Amino acid sequence: MTAVDDRLADWLRADFGLVLVAAEPVPYGADDAAQLWRATTADGAQWAVKLSGGGTPAGLLVTAHLAGQGVPGIAAPLTTRDGRLCGVHEGRRLSVVPWLSADRALAGGMTAAHWHAYGEVLAATHDVAPTDELAALLPREDHTHAAVGAATRATDRRLRAVGDAADRWTREVAARWRAAADDVSTLLDRVGRLGAQLRDQPAELVVCHGDPHLGNLLLEPDGRVWLIDWDDAVLAPRERDLMFVRGGVLAFAPVTPADQAAFFAGYGPMDPDPLRLAYHLGVRALDDIWSWARDVADPDRPEAARVRALAIVDGLLSPVGLVSLAREALRDLGRWD
Repeated sequence: MTAVDDRLADWLRADFGLVLVAAEPVPYGADDAAQLWRATTADGAQWAVKLSGGGTPAGLLVTAHLAGQGVPGIAAPLTTRDGRLCGVHEGRRLSVVPWLSADRALAGGMTAAHWHAYGEVLAATHDVAPTDELAALLPREDHTHAAVGAATRATDRRLRAVGDAADRWTREVAARWRAAADDVSTLLDRVGRLGAQLRDQPAELVVCHGDPHLGNLLLEPDGRVWLIDWDDAVLAPRERDLMFVRGGVLAFAPVTPADQAAFFAGYGPMDPDPLRLAYHLGVRALDDIWSWARDVADPDRPEAARVRALAIVDGLLSPVGLVSLAREALRDLGRWD
């Protein structure tokens, strides 16, 4: 094993009593603060081992609680020798869950049965009452987005100032940003107004995954699904999760009316609030566009990563991308013009 794996092996043995014999890095996800391995232990068992510095540790408590309540599609974390849900090393959380199906929903293969099961998982999650401990630890949706707004404005200032001396990829993303700047500015303004309105309209807060897009969904051949990566778990209105189904957030994986019908057949009767859907779509669009644009303009990143980030920016700005979806949701509400 490599030096990194040797260190990982020491941590797994000390924390969980697991004897590591192999650890394969898994290059999924966009979280720079996390590392994931497919680990094999001496008894032949396979585990998903994650070292994460992002999100909140409450995500581990959520999955343990949901699995304990019988919610389908949730993998409970393995506890440490002294009963904790994770170890802590170098300021990051080390967690272990059983290795699940390697079939990612993003790779295709989502059937009507999978969409139905996906609806059942989110419905059961939203119906489970949080413990007092979870209620105290989980972030609460308050319909403010100061950090996203500040980052968007800072990115706007930076990319508008890009000149000819910048490297190719910074110039490329700056050109995209300038072309979309009016829409981004309008979106920032309209989402801010909508958030102010929603703060005066309290809604029931439920346990939400916070980021249940298809990249966090694993598929079993029999139609079952697993919802993974709960680092962004939050107490929020149901629309915080349901906006990922109403139109999807990934330009290359739009959600069709048939997909939605199968999902809501599993989820059950629900008429999402279009104001809250539009708000969450808008905040997510702003968060994605500034962060991926930043990655493109970061000269310290590998060129391949910058090229991939630019493709994602292009997807966000495409007619089926999240910026366009958020704009159309606001337009449907009469909040754009």
